[in-house]
Amino acid sequence: MAREMIRQGGRSARIQEEVHKAVNALLKTRDRSELTVPMVAESAGVTPSTIYRRWGDLSQLLADVAVAHMRPISEPEDTGDMQRDVEAFILQYAEEMSSKVGRQMLTDIIGSGGGGATVKCCGFTQLHLETLHQRALKRGEAGFSVADAVDFVVAPVIYHILFEDREPEPDYCRALVTRLFQRAD
Repeated sequence: MAREMIRQGGRSARIQEEVHKAVNALLKTRDRSELTVPMVAESAGVTPSTIYRRWGDLSQLLADVAVAHMRPISEPEDTGDMQRDVEAFILQYAEEMSSKVGRQMLTDIIGSGGGGATVKCCGFTQLHLETLHQRALKRGEAGFSVADAVDFVVAPVIYHILFEDREPEPDYCRALVTRLFQRAD
């Protein structure tokens, strides 16, 4: 996670954008283990000290790039039904996070030592779930506990992805959502 708040626009935002572009470009041609701060700095056209000052180290930079990829670009799908909305969300989430790219992003975020990157990542997930909860309330549905959705749906999916002990198959994800709503009854 960036050590300083990045203003929208301006020099700081341009530097962040160039460094992120450099990391993404380098990862297309090199293994992650080959990356170094000086290599990223040269590719981005900045000094290594700029990267160290802003991100601290390579793991923090990689986590920041991963968080940028996880930032939501749209609201979750609206199926017209609260339970189906949560199902659609977790099916897409499981598919994205269990992909090779998703697993690497999770590894980068967790490998950064926690803190800001993990807080942002969790915040994005909670924001999506809160959107679904509020949407359900507007439709006259009872809503659901976002905390319970995290504990009983998202957490098991992430656990299985991180420890690779089983794939979060669609039927498994649907069963988690069903149990969430059965608990609420």
